[in-house]
Amino acid sequence: MNRGLQAAQFLGQLRRQIGRPLLVIWDGLAVHRSRNVKAYLEGHPGGIQLAQLPGYAPELNPVEYLWGHPKRQGVANVCPRDLAELGSEARRKLRRMRARPSLVRAFWKQADLSLRTNATQYSEDQ
Repeated sequence: MNRGLQAAQFLGQLRRQIGRPLLVIWDGLAVHRSRNVKAYLEGHPGGIQLAQLPGYAPELNPVEYLWGHPKRQGVANVCPRDLAELGSEARRKLRRMRARPSLVRAFWKQADLSLRTNATQYSEDQ
């Protein structure tokens, strides 16, 4: 399946599941700027606001910290028998992070991103 189409479908699912205006922060991956994504956004004005991170700035991307944490804290000392065991261990570590929202908030702080946009302020309470 076309990656741009997958990204547009993801936005649609996300919009339906959340049910209120969204701020989606993406990196510069070409898929995020694809014709399919642009067409979806033009067809659904006002529901999703996109913010793009600057290129070559992983320190501004909280997802880099999100993925880096289990690598450093979780699976760094694991010696799996095979790729399946490594995958299971990585998924287990990521599931454990769900129970620690303060950790995810810390990644936002470390990335030094503001949750304020020109039009709307997004907060954890909304």
